[in-house]
Amino acid sequence: MHKNFLLSGAMLGALAVALGAFGAHGLQRLTDDEAILKGYQTAAQYQMYHALALLAVGILAERFHGKLMIWAGACFITGIFLFSGSLYLLTYLKIQASTAVKFVGPVTPVGGIFFIVGWLLLFAAIMKRK
Repeated sequence: MHKNFLLSGAMLGALAVALGAFGAHGLQRLTDDEAILKGYQTAAQYQMYHALALLAVGILAERFHGKLMIWAGACFITGIFLFSGSLYLLTYLKIQASTAVKFVGPVTPVGGIFFIVGWLLLFAAIMKRK
C-alpha cells in the first residue's frame, strides 16, 4: 500500500505545481478579485502540503505499518479532493458568477476535517509503535 501513497503524492504534487503556476500566471488574466485569487492559492498550497504528507506516509508505512497509517493516507487524499478540489471549483464558479457556489462552498471545510483527521491518525500510528 505504501507504493500507492508514494505514487499519489508524486502525482498530486506535480499537479499542485501545474495548478499553482496557472494560478500565478493565467488566472490573473481571468479575474482581478483578490479573494478569488487567494482562495485558489490556498487550494494549491494545501494540495502541495498534503502531497508531501502522502510521500511521508508512503515512506513511514514501512516502519509504522498498520491500519492507522493507511487511514491517514486515505484521509490526506480525500482531503485534497474535497478541500483543494472544492476551492478550485469555487474559483471557476465565482468567475462564471454561478449560483452553484452556495452548494460547493460547504464541501471545503469537510475536506479540512479530513486533513486534520489524517494528521491525527499519522500521530496515532507513530505513537502506537513500540
